[in-house]
Amino acid sequence: MNIRITSRKFKAKESLKNFIKEEVKTLERYYDGILDCNVILSFTHVKDSIKTSEVIVKLPGHTISVEVSTDEFEKSTSLAVEKIQKQLIKIKTKRVDKKKVTAKRLKPKEINED
Repeated sequence: MNIRITSRKFKAKESLKNFIKEEVKTLERYYDGILDCNVILSFTHVKDSIKTSEVIVKLPGHTISVEVSTDEFEKSTSLAVEKIQKQLIKIKTKRVDKKKVTAKRLKPKEINED
């Protein structure tokens, strides 16, 4: 999985970048086929009091985007990753359910010849 961290109008510290990378790596537990992950950090207000984290995850056939605003980047990133985890579980269960349905259709049916 390719992880890109972008900080708008400020330079993010290495400790923040490492924290974000560790948080995003936990997503691989929920879905194996994650292609790319972008994390965009920015300030929402002029006083820099509200910090926004936008996490975009690209999967084959899907793109998940979540934006969360709180008073700390770590907190907003953690909340965004939790929301993406829920969506990944939902996508994965739909994928598994479709496989089960197609497998049921392939089973031979009994034919009554009279």
